[in-house]
Amino acid sequence: MPPRVIIALDFPEKEQVDTFMSDFKGRSTWVKVGMELFYKEGPSFVETLKEQGHSVFLDLKLHDIPTTVHHGMRNLGRLGIDLVTVHAAGGSEMMRAAVEGLEEGSGQNERPKCVAVTQLTSTSDYMLTEELGWQGTMQEAVMHYAKLSQNSHLDGVVCSAHEASMLRDAFGPDFWTVTPGIRLKGDALDDQKRVMTPGEARKAGSTAIVVGRSITQKNDPLTAYQTVVEEWERVSIEDR
Repeated sequence: MPPRVIIALDFPEKEQVDTFMSDFKGRSTWVKVGMELFYKEGPSFVETLKEQGHSVFLDLKLHDIPTTVHHGMRNLGRLGIDLVTVHAAGGSEMMRAAVEGLEEGSGQNERPKCVAVTQLTSTSDYMLTEELGWQGTMQEAVMHYAKLSQNSHLDGVVCSAHEASMLRDAFGPDFWTVTPGIRLKGDALDDQKRVMTPGEARKAGSTAIVVGRSITQKNDPLTAYQTVVEEWERVSIEDR
């Protein structure tokens, strides 16, 4: 089963995570560990989260030559993680190497799911055309990278919820669309450009949502998490 609500542990170090996660003691949740936290605390921190019963989305966005990504993923596959990211811009050979590395690293265990970042939710139309040189729309860029990812045997993509419906129609519900840039109504957007609420994202076709500040920066994180889950679940399959 794919995740539904993933909590982004966007903290600089383990001590702050421990304080935050104390409210979730005894609950098995999906959590995202990004670059800042992983580079500070290392693989042992991921292993601790797994021992506590959590599912771990390791969001490192690997993007390098195929051999390097293969070797890196082989090591990550040994950690027992559940989901990991690459950049689709690395190309099909790199993405296939990532999957092969994960298969080797996980051994007899189920291979971690691998999804590719299409466009960051901080990317604006201006950045896409004027800085990155893409001569087309945001939707065309996302679709291009999603097709490349599927053809490279990845399990899905990371995209804005604004593109989730388009990708679900094109690739079906088994191709994951993991969508960050989720905010509860009234929360600040910060550095995100393309955002939706949890309910809007599910209605749009998101497989799973990644929620950070709307949970982690609340005075009562557990209640905020439950609010996100309830809003997600209020949208029935028929509404999607």
